[in-house]
Amino acid sequence: MKIKKGFVLREVCGENVIIGEGLGAIDFGKLLALNETATWLWKQAQEMGNFTIDALADKLCEEYEVSPNEARQDVSDIITEWSHVGVIDE
Repeated sequence: MKIKKGFVLREVCGENVIIGEGLGAIDFGKLLALNETATWLWKQAQEMGNFTIDALADKLCEEYEVSPNEARQDVSDIITEWSHVGVIDE
């Protein structure tokens, strides 16, 4: 998986949001607010370029005190949301 071109993380009024820029903004037309963990995962996914649920879950376990099963479920939930709104390519 990878983040689609044209989608960026920005801080708007103190909130971290994903917005579309350029061609990405044409069809997106909304803001996707992220909590602290989702923001951290977005940044990790950006750095990785191509990423998997397992790779992000491993990074989450390294950064936070969370079990591997819980990390995988949390990452899977976030990836499902990102996929549903169309900000990642699978």
